[in-house]
Amino acid sequence: MLQAIIIDDEPDNVKLLSLQLRLYCPQVEVVAECTKSEDGLKEIKRLQPKIVFLDIEMPRMNGFELLEQVGDINFSLVFVTAYDKFAVKAFRYSAVDYLLKPIDTKELQQAIRKIEQQKNIESPQIEHLKHQYTSKHTVLPDKLALPYQNGVTFVSVKDIIYCESDDNYTKFFLNDGQMYLVTKTMREVQEVLEEREFLRVHRQYIINLNQIKKFVKGEGNYLVMQNDQTIPIARNQKEKLIQRFGWL
Repeated sequence: MLQAIIIDDEPDNVKLLSLQLRLYCPQVEVVAECTKSEDGLKEIKRLQPKIVFLDIEMPRMNGFELLEQVGDINFSLVFVTAYDKFAVKAFRYSAVDYLLKPIDTKELQQAIRKIEQQKNIESPQIEHLKHQYTSKHTVLPDKLALPYQNGVTFVSVKDIIYCESDDNYTKFFLNDGQMYLVTKTMREVQEVLEEREFLRVHRQYIINLNQIKKFVKGEGNYLVMQNDQTIPIARNQKEKLIQRFGWL
């Protein structure tokens, strides 16, 4: 059994999540339900759970402050939060698991399956999330957390040349020659990068517009990137390139 603690200052949310876990995630045992951050901190230290479901916005001690008190995170962490487009963007940039209230049962089951298959979250991810979340109304972050098989790496967004779809994974190609196979779908990656200078030019590819070397016309239009990789352009995406650059 996966022992879990729920920490949320709203009692109804705690009860509902506990019920959902009992009904739809039988491999999870809720060993503590806390509506105060202080109580949650004590229970984490006492029970050493496998999973902690944690709200961020709580009185007296918010989720980040609680985690600072915990120290080393030796459990799987899932943030539970009300919808906020800035918060969602912060979670995605930091590769941290989260569930939006009201919690969808299928998304909850997916989160549990993911926990069963992967390592615990790493402290740098929390620091990255805290920075992005607390500065959510300022500029977009310049670094992106990429979860891959052996952990998480943080890369500068400007150093990403292009992304390539690989079933339920995405390959990130960087200008230093590195490639990372990331446990995110192309759609998830697109949602993160769409506000940047990136464009999905093909169902298989998202490109950094600042990393284009040249455009080649012909029967099959394609781009040559700074690393000399050729990227096909879908016919319906050519107009978007024109709008962004005013050429072609």
